[in-house]
Amino acid sequence: MSLARIAAAITAALCLAAPAARAAPLFDPWINGVSASEPQMQVQRYDDDTYVVRQSIRTNFEGPFLYLLFGKDHVLLLDTGAGGLEVRPTIDRLIEDWRVVHGLHAAPPLIVAHSHGHGDHHQGDAEFADRKDTTVVGLKAEEVASFFGVKAWPTDVARYDLGGRVIDIIPTPGHQPAHIMVFDENTRLLLSGDALYPGRLYFPFDQLAAYRDSIDRVVAFTKDRKVSHILGAHIEMTTTPGKDFAMEAPTHPNERALELPYSDLLALQAAVHAMGDKARVEKHDDFIVYPIPPKP
Repeated sequence: MSLARIAAAITAALCLAAPAARAAPLFDPWINGVSASEPQMQVQRYDDDTYVVRQSIRTNFEGPFLYLLFGKDHVLLLDTGAGGLEVRPTIDRLIEDWRVVHGLHAAPPLIVAHSHGHGDHHQGDAEFADRKDTTVVGLKAEEVASFFGVKAWPTDVARYDLGGRVIDIIPTPGHQPAHIMVFDENTRLLLSGDALYPGRLYFPFDQLAAYRDSIDRVVAFTKDRKVSHILGAHIEMTTTPGKDFAMEAPTHPNERALELPYSDLLALQAAVHAMGDKARVEKHDDFIVYPIPPKP
C-alpha cells in the first residue's frame, strides 16, 4: 500500500476517534515555575497504586514527569529526573506510605527504569544505586531488552508482571535508540515518554522512518486496548492550541494539561506518514512534530 493510501486510512480512523470536546483536566494544575515558593517536586495520585511526580521547572527547565506504579511483587519507577534536586526522598516516602496503607511488613522491591536514555530522565539514578532491594535498569537498548524480556528489539512487545499488574514494554526508537512506551493493563494508561507528549516531538531527520515505524507499532498494539489516557514526560504547550513555550523557558504560565487523548496518537501517525521521506516541523493543536539535525 502506498504512503498516500496509508495516510488516507489513518486520517479516516482519526476522524472516527476524534473526541467531541476536550475533557476536564485529569490532574490539578502542575507546578509550572511561576511561584518562587513552589516545591521542588509535586506528587499527584492517579489511583491507589499509581502516582505521577513532576520535577519543578525551577530546578531544571525540562520539568520532567516521573511515574510510580505499584504491584504486589514490584514497584516500578519510570525515570529519575533531570538533576538539580534529590529524587529519592520523595519516592521513598511514597513507597513507605503505600506499605503502611497496605499493612505490609516490607515494601516490594523497586525497579528503576527509564522511558529512554537522554540525560533529563536518569540524573537521579545514582541515588538508588545503594538502595536495598532495588534494581536500576541500564540505559542501552540491549540492557532494557534483557531486563524486561524483549526478544526481538524493536518489533517485540514484552509483558512484565509487577504482581497483579501487568505492564507492556513497547520499544519505540526514533527519538532515542532505547526509547520505550509502557502500557499499564490495569489503568489502560499509555506512558509515552518523549515520543508523544504536549510539546515538541524531537527526532533526528535521519530517524524519521524509525520514529514512524515505532508509532505504527504502538497504534497496532493499542488499537483494541482502549487506552484511557496518554501521559508523556514533559509539557511544552500552552493552553492556546498549537502554541508552545520558548525553548528553555523558565516558567510555564497557562500550561496545557499533561494528558493527551488517543486521537493525538492517530494524528501523530497520520502526520509522520504524510511527510513521506521528508521530515519537517509541523504544528498541531497538542504537539509539534520537530525533526532536528542528527548529532555528529
